[in-house]
Amino acid sequence: MTHGRVLIVDDNAMNIELVAFVLGAEGFVVESAQDAGKALSRISLAIPDLILMDIQMPGMSGIDLTRQLKADPATKHIRIVALTAHAMKGDEVKLRAAGCDGYMSKPIDIATFAQRVGAFLAPKNLLEPTRSEPYT
Repeated sequence: MTHGRVLIVDDNAMNIELVAFVLGAEGFVVESAQDAGKALSRISLAIPDLILMDIQMPGMSGIDLTRQLKADPATKHIRIVALTAHAMKGDEVKLRAAGCDGYMSKPIDIATFAQRVGAFLAPKNLLEPTRSEPYT
């Protein structure tokens, strides 16, 4: 059973490999891009249901790419979840202001990661609560 098409945008190949493995094992169709330019190319070929967006990348940042995608009528509907290791107090507010639909921190918890990603693919009215990280 396929859960949805997910694009991982991250400049770290090991992060991509781990996330792709965990999601692929749960039935997600997973594609990846290591920078903003490659992400835009992938999106032009096939619109994903969800983008897991690293924020700190060389060249165009994940925040800038998110803003660009959300400003484009052809891609503004794509759900974008920030996936970052650089989590500071107040970052979620900044990420949501840039257009991110959610936020998850690295390192990922492989036991719950696929379920949490799947929750972002639920119908919009089921996406909230407003906080997506952390649940402790």
